Amino acid sequence: MPVDTPLTDERIRTESWVARLMKRPELGSIAGLILVTVFFLITANSAMFTLSGIMNFLSPAAQLGILAIGAAMLMIGGEFDLSIGSMVAFAGMIFGALVVNLGLPLIVAIPLTLAVAALVGVVNGQLTIRTGLPSFIVTLAFLFILRGLTLVGLKALTGGSTQLRGLREATAGDMLAPFFSGEAFKGLFAALARSGVIDTFPNGTPKVPGIPVEILWFVGLALAATWVLLRTPAGNWIFASGGDANAAANAGVPVRKVKTALFMVTAVCAALLAIMQVMDAGSTDARRGFQKEFEGIIAAVIGGCLLTGGYGSAIGAFFGSIIFGMVVIGLTYTQIDQDWFQVFLGGMLLLAVVFNNAIRKRVTGER
Repeated sequence: MPVDTPLTDERIRTESWVARLMKRPELGSIAGLILVTVFFLITANSAMFTLSGIMNFLSPAAQLGILAIGAAMLMIGGEFDLSIGSMVAFAGMIFGALVVNLGLPLIVAIPLTLAVAALVGVVNGQLTIRTGLPSFIVTLAFLFILRGLTLVGLKALTGGSTQLRGLREATAGDMLAPFFSGEAFKGLFAALARSGVIDTFPNGTPKVPGIPVEILWFVGLALAATWVLLRTPAGNWIFASGGDANAAANAGVPVRKVKTALFMVTAVCAALLAIMQVMDAGSTDARRGFQKEFEGIIAAVIGGCLLTGGYGSAIGAFFGSIIFGMVVIGLTYTQIDQDWFQVFLGGMLLLAVVFNNAIRKRVTGER
């Protein structure tokens, strides 16, 4: 009796794990991180890869990464926000005024600051959608508007100065302060120091007192953004809106709401960074966040985001930010002039764009 053979659909093609790996947008940033790590293992002082050295470069990486993750999500949605650097300064001024001038507790000042930032995000999004202007132009305008408002506002608040002081004193003792400033897990690190697991100073205190809170926020935001992008309907809407907005709208995707929400998320990420920076520094000034919009976008592009939208990942931006922090701090552990950092950053941007475009064409068959 003949045995029936299972029918196979010739339209279904089995992909190898290599092909699936090559399609991942974060591939370039992971490869870049490995190369940069190997470079510094060879050229840098061994102190760079001690616990204190790792915390030294992860801290600026985390601060940039908070911006880059928001920028990456917006870029996947097909838009840009060049005002996020100025938003850091503007939100810092708003937060400083609420805490120092009005004396509000953090439980009130932080939500109000984030709400103001979200409102600016709504304005950016609605102007982009309703006028049909490129988001590049709209947010470039707000780059100058927010920076100018920060200058004017700080001078009004301080009687002529562009720096507002007194935040550390105003937030001292607030129950929310440890969540936005300083280090976490101090007790654990002190116990590790007593056990001889981590290095200590001659007086017995640990060289690394804890994990800077911005690193925890950075990791948490990367995980949350990745979950939204890969595991929720909203993630599908973001990719669809960035890939082909008209087709997505015809398919029932609320493209306008998605893009407005993404502008809000990006602005809120900038405001969150501002809150942590000014609480750590104890002051805010009009130059805060200067040119961070470009660094955030560069980290997102290194992480695999396409300038055309519809492609990218939050994890890629995560690794792209670590590359940034490793280079900017790592050069201080070598004999290389730190001015080469700008050259490296520009070179990484070009290589990332070329690499991402080549991979996309290879996996899609595009010519």
